[in-house]
Amino acid sequence: MYAIVDIETTGSHPDKNGITEIAIVLHNGKEVEGRFETLINPGYKIPPYITYLTGITNQAVEAAPAFSAVAANIHNLLCNRIFIAHNVNFDYTFIRHHLMESGYHWLPKKLCTLKLSRKAFPGLQKYGLGHLCKTFEIPVVNRHRAGGDADATAILFQKILDKGGETLIKDFLKKDNHEQILPPNLSKESINKLPYVPGVYYFHNAKGKIIYVGKAKCLKKRVLSHFTGLNTGKKRQEFLRNIHEVTFTECPTEFTAFILESIEIKKYWPEYNFSQKKAEQFYAIYLFEDSAGFLRLAIDKKRKHAEPVASFALLSDAHRTLWKLVNEFGLNPALCFLQKQSFIPTDIVKKPYNQQVKKAVEFLQQNLGTFAIVEAPVTGNQQSCVLVENGKFYGMGLLPHNNTSFDSMHLKNYLTVYPENEMIRTLVKTYAQKNADNIVKLS
Repeated sequence: MYAIVDIETTGSHPDKNGITEIAIVLHNGKEVEGRFETLINPGYKIPPYITYLTGITNQAVEAAPAFSAVAANIHNLLCNRIFIAHNVNFDYTFIRHHLMESGYHWLPKKLCTLKLSRKAFPGLQKYGLGHLCKTFEIPVVNRHRAGGDADATAILFQKILDKGGETLIKDFLKKDNHEQILPPNLSKESINKLPYVPGVYYFHNAKGKIIYVGKAKCLKKRVLSHFTGLNTGKKRQEFLRNIHEVTFTECPTEFTAFILESIEIKKYWPEYNFSQKKAEQFYAIYLFEDSAGFLRLAIDKKRKHAEPVASFALLSDAHRTLWKLVNEFGLNPALCFLQKQSFIPTDIVKKPYNQQVKKAVEFLQQNLGTFAIVEAPVTGNQQSCVLVENGKFYGMGLLPHNNTSFDSMHLKNYLTVYPENEMIRTLVKTYAQKNADNIVKLS
């Protein structure tokens, strides 16, 4: 038992748009057995371009019932039937949203005639409803109206059935067939190749450009989770329509996937990633010798081609650290630019003072730490390794399963060097605090 549906709307996302017309064609698997069609007052003004496309005007729907007035009838017609539409998720999302607003719970099985047509009639250039109607000479009365398009979809569905469609339908309705939840432009083949391992995935648009980068403990499950939510907002619907391909990079552990995700977001700057695209402002403690021969420590914004003693995400952290060095090693606050003073105090002797500065720098770098984070990967018998040198993320990779040497120079033979950013710094710090057993300290 099927319900073949088409709707016309005031826009592309249901949370801020209404339905202007709905048509439901009831099909028993052999023939049409009933039909329902009505204009609906959407509660929103119909944009001129929608009127131009459909012919439905604001005056035409003024006296039409609101969706809530016909919701009970629509729910009754759709209930206990498999829901069918061309590009089904668009119609489904709108109708489900407005039925829920009217107090009706509806969660049907779905079939998409666009996706079914690709399987039943492979090799066609296009699978839009208009193109299929021309290809198969399906008569359409009132194209871009709910009734005309629903009737055409019903004829197309019958042709799919005649082409051995019952087998296709059974395959599409299997619980492990994810095709029904996929965005309209993403193929099942893209999903089928995703493994059940940690990694980073990339959504591409029609031109192949990366528009989103994500991390996953399990690649297949995480990617599919993007398509199962009930968020009907404009941004999410636009995002889903723009997904044409998904690619991935496997990672040995979830932790390394977190790191790689941050690296890739900084590299590709994808359109739909927001949380890690803020411009980072680093601060650093620098060591230099002034014109009088005194070694001095100073806080400044991190400079691209200057090597700092230590770097910080927050200015307050840099100040706190430098004051700690001043107090513990007897450094002069003025020579560290922590106090205003136009001259060097006469009681400061250059050579012993410089020695204290060197000790402070050595102490700071030792406390930043050089260590490796070593984990067992999800698959395989190698060792996942993340190297941190003097508190700075160096890179990561896989070590041989029988590796016993944890000298930093030896480890670098197996690691890929990556740029550091504040997100990675935070990830490494948090992981090291919680997973002491996986930390190998290096000289």
